[in-house]
Amino acid sequence: EELRMSKPNNFDVQSTFCVLCGRTDDCPEKYGEKRTYVEYNLTVHYYCLLMSSGIWQRGEEDEGVDGFLITDIRKEVNRAAKLKCNICKKKGASIGCVAPKCKRSYHFPCGIQRECIFQFMEDFRSYCWEHRPVQKFMDEEPRGASQCTICLDLVEHLPVYTVLKSPCCKNAWFHRECLQYQALSAGIFFFRCTVCNNKDQFQKEMLRMGIHIPERDASWELEENAYQDLLHCYQHCDVKRCLCKKGRDYNEPDSKWEIKRCQYCGSHGTHLACSSMKSWEQNWECVECRSIFAKSGKYSKRKKRALATSEKTNGTACLLEEPPPKSPRQSSGSPRNFLLQSPKIMCQNLSPCSHLELPASNKVTMSLSPVMSNKNRSLTQKHLREQRREVCNILKELKVQIKTKTTRLNISAENIWSNALKGFRQRNFSPTNTIEVNFSNCKNRSKTNTSAASKHHFFQLLMLHLQNSSLFEGSSGKNLSLDFQAVKENLYFEAGKMIAVSLVHGGPSPGFFSKTLFDCLVYGPENVKPALEDVADVDVAQTIQMIKYANSLSSLQSTLQDCCEFLAAAGCLRPVTALCDKNMLVNDILIYHVIKRITLPLESFRQGLKTLGVLEKMQMHPDAFSSILCHKPERLSAETICDLFTIHSSSDVNKVEGADFWMGYLQDVESGESVVTLEDILLFVTGSCYIPSIGFDPEPTIKFLRIRYPIGKRLLNCLELPITKTYQQFKNKMELTIRNTLRVERE
Repeated sequence: EELRMSKPNNFDVQSTFCVLCGRTDDCPEKYGEKRTYVEYNLTVHYYCLLMSSGIWQRGEEDEGVDGFLITDIRKEVNRAAKLKCNICKKKGASIGCVAPKCKRSYHFPCGIQRECIFQFMEDFRSYCWEHRPVQKFMDEEPRGASQCTICLDLVEHLPVYTVLKSPCCKNAWFHRECLQYQALSAGIFFFRCTVCNNKDQFQKEMLRMGIHIPERDASWELEENAYQDLLHCYQHCDVKRCLCKKGRDYNEPDSKWEIKRCQYCGSHGTHLACSSMKSWEQNWECVECRSIFAKSGKYSKRKKRALATSEKTNGTACLLEEPPPKSPRQSSGSPRNFLLQSPKIMCQNLSPCSHLELPASNKVTMSLSPVMSNKNRSLTQKHLREQRREVCNILKELKVQIKTKTTRLNISAENIWSNALKGFRQRNFSPTNTIEVNFSNCKNRSKTNTSAASKHHFFQLLMLHLQNSSLFEGSSGKNLSLDFQAVKENLYFEAGKMIAVSLVHGGPSPGFFSKTLFDCLVYGPENVKPALEDVADVDVAQTIQMIKYANSLSSLQSTLQDCCEFLAAAGCLRPVTALCDKNMLVNDILIYHVIKRITLPLESFRQGLKTLGVLEKMQMHPDAFSSILCHKPERLSAETICDLFTIHSSSDVNKVEGADFWMGYLQDVESGESVVTLEDILLFVTGSCYIPSIGFDPEPTIKFLRIRYPIGKRLLNCLELPITKTYQQFKNKMELTIRNTLRVERE
């Protein structure tokens, strides 16, 4: 020991050994920082010092070695010199197992090698390989392997030292080494579950299992100019034929000459016009990325429209892919003057009154007889109305959590997703706060508009973006897609959180979930059997069909040979000896592609939906919530609007002066005999062009007064209507006021 404490002739950090473990290794990730104090003639690994059993921090942080006094360190070295390590059999074992009656001692590096557990918290306890804490492994938990969400390599579901599972997500498994590197990089403020974003429960369990979480800021926050490279964006049009006269490097934001980057690599770009893209919200991938997907066993992501015909421009086929289905159609740069359009056309534009549902031309209708179709549709709509009334009451119960404290979101309609993400991730954001939305391009809006119309419009745009985003796939009913970048950035959690917040805060019903996705959320993926229509990838769907409809064993085996790489990647490759084996094979492929493949996104999405207790209510009332999550909202009708408003009068409603004009006017609007729409009327009164799933608060009312023109009081959701002598006078005043009021707001 005297040799250890003597000062060497050539004092080199790399060659100096630790006074506690006797090693010269300099590996901060495993043993902590190797510190050398020339003035004390001392070198020590930080973790060796922390975990030593006979020493405590008796000094201040700036005394000795982080509070460990030099005299105490020398005493600990002398104490350890008498103890033999049970692993390497050498003396100097300063760490002992804290289990009762266990007398094992060891060096810190030896303990790591022998898979001991060191708890970097409270009393800094250590447990030997026999008494170390273990995680509970339920018998019903699925065996096998899944992806570690940090390194994305496979990790086996085994109760071993090298594997850890998340305490908050039953389907999240990690390599211990990956978690330790993540903790050292993220620090105590940013280390959390990579699937559900849980921090407290996750950190508590990881500390118990021996993960060291340093009490400092994340490494990326400490690095100077760490994000400088992110400020440089690729801006070059790489399509085969660029249409821009100002060159491939020309980029004009908010126009058809704005450059859109590849959604996968971000290293190639295109002008919106050069790829026939109508909106920035559409996704685009470069030729190189598509070829990579095509050559891999995972198949390329084709367009979501199954049998889309190629669009022609001046007799020439488009050089790049068509826009994704269900995206809003609007010519760039044209004003959104929806007031001058008929109800049938109005809903196809991205205006404050646009619906989340498709135009009628894009809907698939069942080939039933007109009588049966109408009858079934009537019964279905009646059932959906009943279920939506139930959801309305449930959401009102959840709304009790909302406080009067406000959180303001600054939103730009052109960057709805990035602005919403930034707002939801800000530190002062709480789902229980009242949300106020301020559109950056609508600075002149009144206070009433900001608190009502802006919030309704924000949630409508947000749900529309999510519906058409890369987080979901499918044409009508959508399932979650697999986007590794989105998993890394925790976007599935944010999407679920946004949908939950929208429902409770008065946003529109999403209405685009597939039945399979809804059932996975409510009943668990293990209890769901997917169908062929859940497969959005055209190539995979065709492969499944070929297997399903193979009429001989030879044709089946030939099909399997052609797609053996895909089957191997899916874990479905097995010997086929009979034609009937195809049914089990098809089922396995569907379960893998629709459910198992998106295990991580699904779990993250579920955690987001738990916000404000929405997922719990979904599981308690599945039929009711299915009506708003899996079905499009019902088109506004004269009957719907009439039932929505309560007429304030002391006499019979049918005898109220002006009531018949009001009902007659709604019929004219519905039939298209007016320059305004039913959505315009609703927007004029409430600030929203849709009926929220939670309903309006307060409930809309109508008053007939001796006034010249109609007045919409949005704070009260009250419509004050003039009493006129003739119906034509009533109609003229309604159209003039509503049209001009909304036009001024848009301008």
